Amino acid sequence: MKNLLYLLKNYRYRNLNFRLLLWVYGLTILGINVIHSASSEVDYSGKQIIGLVLGTIVLIICTLIDYKFVLKFYWVIYAVNLLFLLAVPLFGEIHMGAKRWINVGIQIQPSELTKIFLILFMAKLLMKFKDKINKIPYLLMIILLYCFPVAFILEQPDLSTSIVIMLLFCSIMFIGGLQYKIIGVILAMAIPASAVLLYLVLQPNQKILEPYQYNRIIGFYDKDNEEAARINYQQQNSIMAIGSGGLMGKGLNNENVESVKNGDYLAEPQTDFIFTIVGEELGFVGGVIVIILLALITFECFWTGAHAPDIGGKIICCGFGSLIALQSFVNIAVVTMLIPNTGLTLPFVSYGLSSLISMYIGIGFVMNVSLQKVKLL
Repeated sequence: MKNLLYLLKNYRYRNLNFRLLLWVYGLTILGINVIHSASSEVDYSGKQIIGLVLGTIVLIICTLIDYKFVLKFYWVIYAVNLLFLLAVPLFGEIHMGAKRWINVGIQIQPSELTKIFLILFMAKLLMKFKDKINKIPYLLMIILLYCFPVAFILEQPDLSTSIVIMLLFCSIMFIGGLQYKIIGVILAMAIPASAVLLYLVLQPNQKILEPYQYNRIIGFYDKDNEEAARINYQQQNSIMAIGSGGLMGKGLNNENVESVKNGDYLAEPQTDFIFTIVGEELGFVGGVIVIILLALITFECFWTGAHAPDIGGKIICCGFGSLIALQSFVNIAVVTMLIPNTGLTLPFVSYGLSSLISMYIGIGFVMNVSLQKVKLL
């Protein structure tokens, strides 16, 4: 207790990144208003406010507890993560054909927490092996440890989250100091392997993807495939809704009969397709504001990471910033039909307690690093 009090007294509170908090809360409050407009029949916005309160509590806790102390328990973090993921096939609840949630009084989605747990785990692991990550045996060990929980997520099935987590791994390893020549070798192997995999996936009788995943990809370019088109109708409606919003949008909570949202042409728009509601009801201006806020949050995470006192703090901040950037890009690319439908939430904006709370945990650790930042030479 004395050590904790000493630590709290010696934090440099003037270094606290209040700009980051301003962007995060501004975006969350905007998200709550959009969720309220998107879900007139069910009070999802009220549940999101509860998520905001719970998220604020964990943010404060994570801000005040030294991340270096937390990282000492990196194997415990890894084990807890695996236990959550193992609970999904054993006790999980099915929603829209996928078993991804468990009920612990409230519904939580362990794969959302996995993103944060793996960032913390990798921060300590790469601190421990920072001089050895470019040696093949250690690199293979790190890859195996990282991919093991991802396999559980892939089995749920949750391909989109698995892809984002693997892209996050690439970012973390680059930040952790992986040599360019190793990156080059990996790319030289990965690009042709990906091309072969894509070719196999696109075959009509393929067994790699689930049928709905296959149809999402096929429907993206084959408009004559009726089953695929049925699955991808939401993307078509999404770009129509965003285009109809114009410069300033139709206004939140509007009753416009020509609204795509009011016509129930979007299934559960408060989650993955929340940016569609932003585009239709707040227009181009609202969409730009959301993108700018996400970019500012990402920048603040990387800026804090650049001033971190050690490689662990750097990986936490830059890893979390990469997660926000990757997930935001994929979500917005889906709703604007730049890539096939994947089913990812928009950070801080989409409805979802697990998503929101995990994001606030990440922000809490970034804030903690900011309390201990050092000046760059």
